[in-house]
Amino acid sequence: MTVERTIDAPVDALFDILSNPQRHQELDGSGFIRSVDHADRIQEVGQKFTMNMQGDHMDGEYKTDNHVSGYAKDKLLAWKTAPEGAEPPGWEWLWELESQGPKETLVRHTYDWSKVTDKKLLEKLKFPLITEDQLNDTLARLATASSS
Repeated sequence: MTVERTIDAPVDALFDILSNPQRHQELDGSGFIRSVDHADRIQEVGQKFTMNMQGDHMDGEYKTDNHVSGYAKDKLLAWKTAPEGAEPPGWEWLWELESQGPKETLVRHTYDWSKVTDKKLLEKLKFPLITEDQLNDTLARLATASSS
């Protein structure tokens, strides 16, 4: 599932917000993120950041490890999410940024669960966990964050 929006902000400003996991709670249109447990600014593939989460789909509070799977400064950020301490079971978040000039950026946000193969997990979590409206809300929150 992919949504996109042109945001009135330079590409580097948006990348700065997205590469800082400390800002992810304010951007989260799903409402699942509660806080950062452990995170440095995303700077390369292979990094990992841990988030404190909450949702009925996981019976309340839980933590996720997010394994950075894509990084290109001012262009791309991606990570594969897993329950804390586990290997990623197949879903990935992807942010693609395309400068549209000095003060505008086309932002594409993708939630991809197509590689999830664990039948028990698929039964329990009922993918997609996030709706298209929630992804669009995340883009709206990014636009607001970039203007403040």
